[in-house]
Amino acid sequence: MNGNDLAIRAEGLTKRFGSTEALRGLDLHAEAGTVLAVLGPNGAGKTTAVRILTTLLKPDSGCAEIAGFDVVRDAAKLRAHIGLTGQYAAVDEHLTGRENLELIGRLYHLGRRDAQRRAAWLLERFDLTDAAGRLVKTYSGGMRRRLDLAASLVMAPPVLILDEPTTGLDPRSRLAVWEVVEELVTAGTTVLLTTQYLEEADRLATRIAVVDGGRVIAEGTSDELKARVGGERLEITLEAGDDTSKAAEVLAAHGHGEIHLARARNSLSVPVSDGARRLAEIVRDLDAAGVHVVDFGVRRPTLDDVFLTLTGHTTAGETEEDEGREAA
Repeated sequence: MNGNDLAIRAEGLTKRFGSTEALRGLDLHAEAGTVLAVLGPNGAGKTTAVRILTTLLKPDSGCAEIAGFDVVRDAAKLRAHIGLTGQYAAVDEHLTGRENLELIGRLYHLGRRDAQRRAAWLLERFDLTDAAGRLVKTYSGGMRRRLDLAASLVMAPPVLILDEPTTGLDPRSRLAVWEVVEELVTAGTTVLLTTQYLEEADRLATRIAVVDGGRVIAEGTSDELKARVGGERLEITLEAGDDTSKAAEVLAAHGHGEIHLARARNSLSVPVSDGARRLAEIVRDLDAAGVHVVDFGVRRPTLDDVFLTLTGHTTAGETEEDEGREAA
């Protein structure tokens, strides 16, 4: 990949907070007009990376450029070329929704009418038109989140950085965000998206970087990453409280990899070959072993399977407090 084609380039980023290594040689690359999804659990280093890339934090070592500007040497110039939506809404609660957006437009030197038109379009896009004249302090958490996202899009910047943008949104609002992101990318915007929502990464990302422990442990398209897991997986769910040991013995005879047990759902899964063709045989063996199956099926790998295979845990493996301590 030619470095001149990159809208986002980060190499060897490190950052330590006391005894905690938040980043341990993080590399990220995104071509112009694409979406790079950074996928990982809270505490993996995603937010620390975002703060460095948006000039809010200086790395201990390594380098990064956004839209051709160095995040340390050219910090002041860079801020005019990026948009940022963080994990928490950053709007003025003593202004109305419309006033917030129009103010941002004027700060970016839009004319009054252009700022008003842009604000009206974004309010409609994020289903906030009816609340546009209300003070933001009267908004619900989800409404504030939508307004914060709209604020980051007032100028349609060449590079947009979204840090878990749809956390806490209802499905309808999440879909609206996805559609706006897709429109921006079609128009040439480069997006860096951190997320824990696997469906979000699957839909939006041109490439995905899987992050764990402060470094990228795998990178590629969604299909490339899924190919690393390989094949199909047989998944069965047992009646609540049933012993899983007999089921595990049957699956071990038919599968060709490690059996994963999800205790919360009392389900097991294992990689299989020709799973659909052998499904009847597996069901007969489970029945003969006295295993009471309430659900079963063969499915293709998901990004959750990829993350589980690469890290040994799912994207929900840590808490939000862990991420807060990371950047404390």
